[in-house]
Amino acid sequence: MSQQPQPPRQEPGKAEQGVSNQSPAPPVTRAGVVWTAVVVALVVLILLIVFFLQNQDSVRVYFLGLGGYVPLGLALFIAAVAGGVLVAVAGAVRILQLRLLARRSRRTTPPTAAKR
Repeated sequence: MSQQPQPPRQEPGKAEQGVSNQSPAPPVTRAGVVWTAVVVALVVLILLIVFFLQNQDSVRVYFLGLGGYVPLGLALFIAAVAGGVLVAVAGAVRILQLRLLARRSRRTTPPTAAKR
C-alpha cells in the first residue's frame, strides 16, 4: 500500500487572491417566490386534471335528503374541499380564541406595576 503524495492543505477561508470558487447565492426575491408558487400550483392543477379524467364514473350521492348522480372525481374533490373548509374554520376559531386571550392579558396590569 503506497500512498500518493497529497498537495498541501490550505486553511479554510484563505482562498487565492481575487479568485473565489464559490459565487454568493442570489438573493430571494418576491418574483422568484411567486414564480415558484405558480409552478407548484400548475403541477397540482395537472394532477387534479389527471384525477378527474381517471374518475369519470357516475355515482349516486345523497346529501341532506337530496340525491343525484355526480362524477366520482368531482364528488371526492367536493368532499376534500369541504374537509379543508372545516379545518380552516376550526383553525380560525382557535386563532380568534388566542387573540382574545392575549388581548385580555394585556389589558390587565400586574399588581406590581399598579403600585408604581
